[in-house]
Amino acid sequence: MIPRLIRCAAAAVLLACVAGGAPPAAAQQPVEVSFYYPVAVGGPVTKIIDSFAADFEKENPRIKVKPIYAGTYQETIVKVLTALKSGEAPQMSVLLSTDMFTLIDEDAIIPFDELATSADDKAWIKSFFPAFMLNSQTGGKTWGIPFQRSTIVLYWNKEAFREAGLDPNKPPATWAEQIEYAKKLTKRDASGNVTRWGLKVPSSGFPYWLFQGFTTQNDVLLMNQTGTETYYDKPAVIEALQYWVDLSKTHKVMPPGIIEWGTTPKDFFERQTAMMWTTTGNLTNVKNNASFEFGVAMLPAGKRRGSPTGGGNFHIFKKSTPAQQAASLKFIKWITSPERAAAWGIDTGYVAVRPDAWETGTMKRYVAGFPAAAVARDQLQFAVAELSTHENQRVTKALNDGLQAALTGTKTADQAMKDAQREAERILRPYRR
Repeated sequence: MIPRLIRCAAAAVLLACVAGGAPPAAAQQPVEVSFYYPVAVGGPVTKIIDSFAADFEKENPRIKVKPIYAGTYQETIVKVLTALKSGEAPQMSVLLSTDMFTLIDEDAIIPFDELATSADDKAWIKSFFPAFMLNSQTGGKTWGIPFQRSTIVLYWNKEAFREAGLDPNKPPATWAEQIEYAKKLTKRDASGNVTRWGLKVPSSGFPYWLFQGFTTQNDVLLMNQTGTETYYDKPAVIEALQYWVDLSKTHKVMPPGIIEWGTTPKDFFERQTAMMWTTTGNLTNVKNNASFEFGVAMLPAGKRRGSPTGGGNFHIFKKSTPAQQAASLKFIKWITSPERAAAWGIDTGYVAVRPDAWETGTMKRYVAGFPAAAVARDQLQFAVAELSTHENQRVTKALNDGLQAALTGTKTADQAMKDAQREAERILRPYRR
């Protein structure tokens, strides 16, 4: 005969299972989750991520979180897709928010709405800045959770402004002013060689993203919301590219050819350029390395102000157990809490991804002492979704190739964008049936 105590315990377990719960022993089983993380972003962040993982494990001793540092964003998505096909996928990953359609098409990720079902979970999904959710949601579902997100901002050297007779506290507010200021800031020696450029806008690494600054300011979008169409050959798009080309070709305030993404901040530190466009994710990097007083501003306006959002989202992969998915969700909720979102923003320069993070005492004190930290947040009201379509890497490459052809002078802006649009239409045709 089974002792009454054992029979009662067994009944309790069965009741829990019937009610949809897990047996207590199973619930207490340790679970390990790994996530791929791109390290080639705007500053040394691996120590911060390691610290977050360690702190989470202290609070949740039954969950082990293992970050896997996977290189650039582009290298990380390739590694993730390869791992998925080999059956060795991580449980979650930080990938570009623009990889959303690719991950959906690969049937790789699970929508957060299927995991985050409680009232608290639903409130959490609604807690992020709406601009960041533009690249996180489609078809009425939430596929990614904002984490290291950004906009493009303008950095300027206040010492160089003073030297050029410009107000050091007044950055260019319009396209016309950007050219005017950059002309005054460009320095040449007696032989006519440039010793300091007025402006650098990088055209390697993420040229499409920097270009979206110009197109947004010219009040035109590059794609539709469903990721099935691009508008590369619209007149306003071509006009925006011509403005970028003319900064070097006509106005001679920016170096000709391709400007490297990775070295532009260093050029700024070394006073080789007086102004630069780059991610707000470089803010802490600039703060720590610029030996001069600098300013940070929203991008200058054309027909309007504006920047695309950018950066990475958390995703949870289908090829993981329910326990791993639950643990992944718990970690993502934990790391995006207001206090940790604030700490991440302060430590890296990325935008704290939810409004209530900016209401924390930590962030309020930081912004009071360093107002530049709030510029990217304030620019979100003018932000648009980053370029994202089905077959996103190929469609983006078509645009990048066109941009580089125009910037190096091998094609006109008009021809470059028409060729890019033709290629994008060819790639996306199957998705428009």
